Order: sequence, then structure tokens, then C-alpha cells
Amino acid sequence: MPLISPQHILYRSETRGYANHGWLEARHTFSFAGYYNPERIHFGVLRVLNDDRVSGGMGFGTHPHDNMEIITIPLEGALEHSDSMGNRGVIRKGDVQVMSAGTGVTHSEFNHHPDQDVRLFQIWVFPDRKNVSPRYDQKSFDFQICRNTLQTLVVPQSYEGAVDKLWIHQNAWFHRGIFDEGTSIPYVRRTASNGLFAMVIEGKFQVDGADLNRRDALGIKPMERGEISITAQAPDSELLLIEIPMYNSD
Repeated sequence: MPLISPQHILYRSETRGYANHGWLEARHTFSFAGYYNPERIHFGVLRVLNDDRVSGGMGFGTHPHDNMEIITIPLEGALEHSDSMGNRGVIRKGDVQVMSAGTGVTHSEFNHHPDQDVRLFQIWVFPDRKNVSPRYDQKSFDFQICRNTLQTLVVPQSYEGAVDKLWIHQNAWFHRGIFDEGTSIPYVRRTASNGLFAMVIEGKFQVDGADLNRRDALGIKPMERGEISITAQAPDSELLLIEIPMYNSD
């Protein structure tokens, strides 16, 4: 796994794990299912980041989870969700879904449309406490209205304003933004001991001095300076930025 500096871990798009099941095409940033790389188990408490394409009408049948915070971000199309807590609905591009599996939950996910693909990120984060009551929430975001800023998607439960936001049982922050070419912004970590994980959804960025293309990612370990610089290097460049604890507190 390339180390471009003592603080940086580079994850090039083409080095991710890959699986093609026909109806499901998946790329794994970290070890998952049939893909195992001992150097890519997790980044801090960020355990899974799967970049999935699901064919029309297909999906994941009912299956269990426990003691994991699950964040789903549709990139194209629509995903139909059903779970053992009684939640049923559809999430689309612009939506974000969070689920705390806690003591145990079962759910299914299917492509809502029979004739088009759905593409999504599915992200798993180790929680900071085990055996919580399972919970579910989702919200919609307009990234075009908030261009050239990082819009906050998910916050820690302990955050003062969490009641009106999507939150998880972890000191983690999820951000996403669409940027015009040449736009530069700083990002200041909320917690000094946290790391940062940046993935380019579309376009090109320079993040803390590293040049990243579409679906490249950069892990930034905790460091003395709390601020990094982010610069879009192509039109309509889109970034996912996750601030994440490097060690599970549980």
C-alpha cells in the first residue's frame, strides 16, 4: 500500500478489490467478502467502503448485521430498503441513509428500477459502543445549491446539533461537496487525534498535496497541524471527506 509520506496512505482506484457477480459489480477499498488484503483491513474505525453497481430489479436479500454503523450513499438511481425495525422506503441520488445495527437487525436492499442500474457507496464504521438499540434514518441533500463547500452529512451522536442531523454512534464526520475547477478550501479537523479519509467521487483534486483522480482515495493520519488544503482540479469535481477516529474507544 503506497505511503507517500509518513502521514499519508494512498488508495488508487485501480488497486481496489474487485468482484463481478453479474447483477452486482463491486469495488472494495478494504478487505471484504472474497477480497482480502492484510494491508487493507480498515483505516481507523472505517471498516468498509464498497463502490457497488446493482443491475435493474436485483439486490441483496434479507441479511443480518450487528454492532456496526452503516451509511449508504446512492450515486445514481434508486435503492429500495426494508428492515426488521419496520422501515420501508426508497433512497435516491442526493439522499444519505444511516443505520445503527446495534443488538441486531436484518434488512434487504434492492434496485428500485427494473431497467436501470443503481450505483452506491456502502460504508461501515465500527461504533464507539456496542449493543445499542437499532435505529434508522435518512435525509436528502442538494449539493448543487451548496457548490464549493463541504456539506456535512453525518455527525457524532454527541454533537450538540445532532438532533436535527443524521448521526451515528462514533466520533466521525461525513462531508460531501461539488466544486468548480480551481476552488480551494481548508478543512480543520474537529478532533486532533482523528484521521481523515478523502475519496474523489468525480473529477480531480489535490488533497493535502496529493493529486487524486476519480475514485482515488487518501488516508491522512493524525498530525500536529489540524488543517489541510483541498483544491478541485477539474470542473464539477466531487469529494467525500470522512473524519474518523483512528482507534476504537470501545
